[in-house]
Amino acid sequence: MEYRRLGASGLKVPALSFGAGTFGGSGPLFGHWGSSDAREARRLVDICLEAGVNLFDTADVYSNGASEEVLGEAIKGRREAVLISTKTALPMGDGPADYGSSRSRLIRSVDAALKRLGTDYVDLLQLHAFDAATPIEEVLSTLDDLVRAGKLRYVGVSNFSGWQLMKSLGLAEKGGYPRYVAHQVYYSLVGRDYEWELMPLGLDQGVGALVWSPLGWGRLTGKIRRGQPLPEKSRLHDTASFGPPVEDEHLYKVVDALGAVAAETGRTVPQVAINWLLRRPTVSSVIIGARNEEQLRQNLGAIGWTLTPEQMKALDEASAATAPYPYFPYHRQEGFARLNPPPV
Repeated sequence: MEYRRLGASGLKVPALSFGAGTFGGSGPLFGHWGSSDAREARRLVDICLEAGVNLFDTADVYSNGASEEVLGEAIKGRREAVLISTKTALPMGDGPADYGSSRSRLIRSVDAALKRLGTDYVDLLQLHAFDAATPIEEVLSTLDDLVRAGKLRYVGVSNFSGWQLMKSLGLAEKGGYPRYVAHQVYYSLVGRDYEWELMPLGLDQGVGALVWSPLGWGRLTGKIRRGQPLPEKSRLHDTASFGPPVEDEHLYKVVDALGAVAAETGRTVPQVAINWLLRRPTVSSVIIGARNEEQLRQNLGAIGWTLTPEQMKALDEASAATAPYPYFPYHRQEGFARLNPPPV
């Protein structure tokens, strides 16, 4: 397994990490992801650790805490061998104190997560969304207290916009608070919006990307093909509305290119899609999920080999999309391009 620094921090994380959203799955969304119990989860953790995957990502909102509970059971007795990443901020109930990043909510949420996980510290806590109702200084000072108390090792965010992340980093520097070292983001061959602002920000500020849904919300599994109906058992029938939308023609263009590269390399479509992400700037780790051992072993096959420059170019061109303003049309102009070279 390849290990990379998480942003500009000293924390080393595996290039592939495991998303525990399939653990204890229930409800209209997470129930379709997977429903591994503690015994099944322990086997998946065994396979991960054998392959060098020691970072496990979860969130309090995943099946209302069940994911954290099952993960805690699965790692029992080997806490020092793993890195735990969890998230908080999204609603866990209907009450006014059940969501957000206020001081009281963060303290309560971290303590609850530690109890569910069966540990006294979390390696990485990420804010699952920006809380516009709470002053950023309050959020940062609370995280600082939690780090000093030994409950958190590192802090990061997820699904922030560029200005939300940059303002937070500026205030952290000004106040001497812990800086966010990770941004958990949606990024895939059918969803490259991350590249326009968040990737350059990450490069400039030393914020590493933890990529969620690298297979485009289940669209790049190799089961969806041009001219064929959506497979009967695809979870997209029930969950497509929860994820980022993709136009059909753009999807098929990407799938066609993936199929061609997969045939050249002797790899699967998902392995090619994940390997492409591993070559992209700022990506510290790609989070893979699996409902069973077979899926996990297939996804682990995405590492240990490299796409050729020609194959990367073919995938880049097939997945390219017109940039939104203000990146288009000015990024095409020669002077602007010199001032703002694209990430490589």
